[in-house]
Amino acid sequence: MRDSTDTTGAAAKAPHGIAEVARSAGVSSRTLRHYDAIGLLPATAVGDGGLRRYDDRALVRLQRILLLRGLGLGLPEIRRVLDGEQDDVTALTAHVAWLERERDRLARQLAAVRTTITRIEQGEDMNATDTFDGFDQTKFKQEVEERWGADAWDRGARWWESKDADAKRAFQAEQRAIAEDAAALAASGAAADSAEADALARRQFAWLAQATPPAELTADRFRTLADMYVQDERFTHAYEWAGAGASRALRDAMHALADRGL
Repeated sequence: MRDSTDTTGAAAKAPHGIAEVARSAGVSSRTLRHYDAIGLLPATAVGDGGLRRYDDRALVRLQRILLLRGLGLGLPEIRRVLDGEQDDVTALTAHVAWLERERDRLARQLAAVRTTITRIEQGEDMNATDTFDGFDQTKFKQEVEERWGADAWDRGARWWESKDADAKRAFQAEQRAIAEDAAALAASGAAADSAEADALARRQFAWLAQATPPAELTADRFRTLADMYVQDERFTHAYEWAGAGASRALRDAMHALADRGL
């Protein structure tokens, strides 16, 4: 798929530079280079200085990678899926069906929250059915088990229940402090591989490691969690309350740390 040199012909075949692709897809150039290095998304052409360029087919593949990451698949699983399928249209049609289900679920959640606001303002009693329409916490359990093993959810739940009230408050306070620092990082415009971003990512790793055995908190899992902070609204709000761009700044910092090695 790759040309060894970026000749005029190669550039014509691959009109999209890495900076353009990264900006449009909402990922870092470092992430694209990592995808290239592991063979998940090889650049179509590489010119002098290692400048990567991509053709339209590569853009389609990246779109599918991002969609599959949104479904919670790790990079090895995504590569197996993509390499085992030849028909992009069929695969993307399946993605469309999933996205439509997500759109409907979000619409129901939005309506439920608006109803809750109205009832609070008007002093009306809550209705359990309306209040939780579109909220399915069992989906969390299924996603965690599919990603990280059948007992991952139960182990996490047991860990949380083993903590006393003070420990739980301290854990939650650290998460809020990380969110505030992520918002500050976003506002500063510091690069994902800056000292500030590195410190933030290491702090997030230490926070996650409290509940996850160190041997299981791999670079791939760390990246997957980072992506979830941006792609899954159930996680995004835990950081974006502190300031716009907080979840993306944290994600990029975590990716950069994972790329360097945890």
